[in-house]
Amino acid sequence: MADPPTPAPARPRDAALGSGLGRVLLLVYGIFALSASARALVQIATHFSEAPLAYLLSAFAGLVYLAATAGLALGGARGRLIALTSCTIELLGVLIVGTLSIADAVAFPDDTVWSHYGSGYGYVPLVLPFIGLWWLRHNRPR
Repeated sequence: MADPPTPAPARPRDAALGSGLGRVLLLVYGIFALSASARALVQIATHFSEAPLAYLLSAFAGLVYLAATAGLALGGARGRLIALTSCTIELLGVLIVGTLSIADAVAFPDDTVWSHYGSGYGYVPLVLPFIGLWWLRHNRPR
């Protein structure tokens, strides 16, 4: 008589970071890392003196999106920490820069990814960190 098949080992909860919605988040963060960084590089190279604060904030946002992308792609404890830190900085950035860009339009003569709460990007920069933080919490190791 043959032994019954052994069940496949349970997938660790952390493996879900890179599956399903995790892959979509990885794609969206990758797109934002590329678009925010490229936009900032062009703005800094072509007319930095017109709005240095806005362009430097765009470059910073690009780095934050790049770090979040790397954290989600890396996974594990280190990747989770990088993604968690990046999503938190992103949330604070979009809330602070969004508020300042409305309150003091003179300081932001040109848009950044986070100005006006990401209105130039369909408010995705406002929603994305909430989804990212939820996803990281939902898929945290037990």
